[in-house]
Amino acid sequence: MRKIILFTLFLAGFLSVKAQTNYPTVVIETNYGTMKAMLYDDTPNHSSHFLKLVKQGYFNGTLFHRVIKEFMIQGGAQDSRNAPAGAQIGGGRTDMDIMPEFRDNYFHKKGALAAPRRGDNENPRKKSDASQFYIVHGKVYTQGRLDSMEMAVNVPIKNKIIREHYLPHKDDLAKLKATDAGAFNAMLDSVLHVVDSLYEAAPGKFFLPAELKEAYSTIGGAHHLDGEYTVFGEVTEGLEVIDKIAALPVDGNNRPKKDAKILRIYIEN
Repeated sequence: MRKIILFTLFLAGFLSVKAQTNYPTVVIETNYGTMKAMLYDDTPNHSSHFLKLVKQGYFNGTLFHRVIKEFMIQGGAQDSRNAPAGAQIGGGRTDMDIMPEFRDNYFHKKGALAAPRRGDNENPRKKSDASQFYIVHGKVYTQGRLDSMEMAVNVPIKNKIIREHYLPHKDDLAKLKATDAGAFNAMLDSVLHVVDSLYEAAPGKFFLPAELKEAYSTIGGAHHLDGEYTVFGEVTEGLEVIDKIAALPVDGNNRPKKDAKILRIYIEN
């Protein structure tokens, strides 16, 4: 059986979900507390499949078997049910592969409900293994760190344009600066206008959405997972339960030394 590899209060207004969902609220009851989650309408394959498993009682009695603080808590594996202490668990099922449903408006903020998958080498289409799920714990990013993520992509683009369209005029600008301030300013304005216009139209620039920046700088998240794993829902109540489970001591396989059990997952009446 293969091991799947996964390469306090809500802030009112910001964390309230703008879009309504046609799916019922799902209750995740654990031995560390209860969470409630919503499923997204525009990830129908994942949301419907998850709801089907919930109705079957598929996850009841399984564990959060892989727990990494400031990252995520992963659970639902069938081989985790009644697993003896210290056993390596977390095998996936190839019969539950689902094509990814990546959506730009969903990201790995704290509480995001998502599907793990096998690595790119054996799974180049990034299909989800929908026999398990994970919930993001994440870490809080500083605004400077978020800005640096953008700059890491955008600065090289800007520098390339400067090299091609500013530096060829550098010597002429230096001469004019020493002899004719008016001509210097006019030429500088013209050159910078070209640079700015080309940068504005340049493909490949990267800007984080404002909502993502606010989430990651307040409640936190796991940005490196964005666009790599399908997020199909989010925890709407009980974020403190994620904190409790994420704080548990773990063994060398990131399994909590004291079981974090999913008592049951069911549909709220």
